[in-house]
Amino acid sequence: MVSLQARGAAFQALHQREGLFVLPNPWDAGSAKMLAHLGFEGLATTSAGLAFSLGRRDAEGAVSREETLANARAIVEATPLPVAADLENGFGDDPEACAQTLRLAAEAGLVGGSIEDASGRADAPIYPLELAVERIRAAVAVVRELPFPFTLAARAENYLHDRPDLDDTIRRLVAFAEAGADVLYAPGLTQRAEIEAVVRAVAPRPVNVLVGSPALRLSLDELAELGVKRVSLGSNLARVAYGAFFEAAQGLAQTRRLDATASAMPFDRINDLFD
Repeated sequence: MVSLQARGAAFQALHQREGLFVLPNPWDAGSAKMLAHLGFEGLATTSAGLAFSLGRRDAEGAVSREETLANARAIVEATPLPVAADLENGFGDDPEACAQTLRLAAEAGLVGGSIEDASGRADAPIYPLELAVERIRAAVAVVRELPFPFTLAARAENYLHDRPDLDDTIRRLVAFAEAGADVLYAPGLTQRAEIEAVVRAVAPRPVNVLVGSPALRLSLDELAELGVKRVSLGSNLARVAYGAFFEAAQGLAQTRRLDATASAMPFDRINDLFD
């Protein structure tokens, strides 16, 4: 097994070198091994991909912290790559819940993770700024005490909850950076001017951008030119896989046709990936 010190240092180095890197999101050990085979240098879990694999809805608290960390550990153990986790809102409202989640994440072998400011409640989906900052500050205090480098990302979730308020999003990201977050992340940003404004506001801290949405029409090269350091795909790759599965099965169920099954990866090829 690769040591946590080595994984943590490798993940930290990805954020410090020149240029943009892609952080893909496996949802299980098999998809993690495939991504490692393709040469990616780090991985991040996906809460939605995990929820879908369990037959549950995402963003409704249907997946427990224990299930999330068990999935993360399986992904960590599948490859020698550094792994960060989508830790949602820290599985609790108060700062100590975030702190405890980070302690457990480190025990699971993770060397990175994100905490978001979404509460999970429909009536008040985003935490007040002061509480959101306290939560990040508590998470930072834990990771700074770890005996290996741990990269903490802080997420401002306005755009995923029908609150496209760029000023408030930037205010939150700047506050999270001042609280000690290593990476800043506002999923849902799709416009060049928005992304550029966020990068400029939190510089020199690295920014993560969520890609894969048809609404985001910027290429990876264009994002790199804007100063974006890291891109992730969230549930996108899981949805690609489930979409292909559903289309093939739908053909069988509705038209009794086998056309879609012909595009399956050959058995020997996929089997050899798991050797």
